Amino acid sequence: MKIDWSKAPKNARWWAVDKNGEAHWFPAPNVVAFTDFWFAEPINAPTFGFEGDWKKSLVERGAGE
Repeated sequence: MKIDWSKAPKNARWWAVDKNGEAHWFPAPNVVAFTDFWFAEPINAPTFGFEGDWKKSLVERGAGE
């Protein structure tokens, strides 16, 4: 299985599958000004045929490209 990063949004930094088998792109987190928390909104992504353990699915952009 290989992630096709050409299908990713420009700001996508990671790709991963959740426990329900759905894949998502994840951008770098946004830090909320004057707070101590951050958030990153997942974006639906293709699964690219992933069939392994979802806990081991996280791929960072640039890894193995």
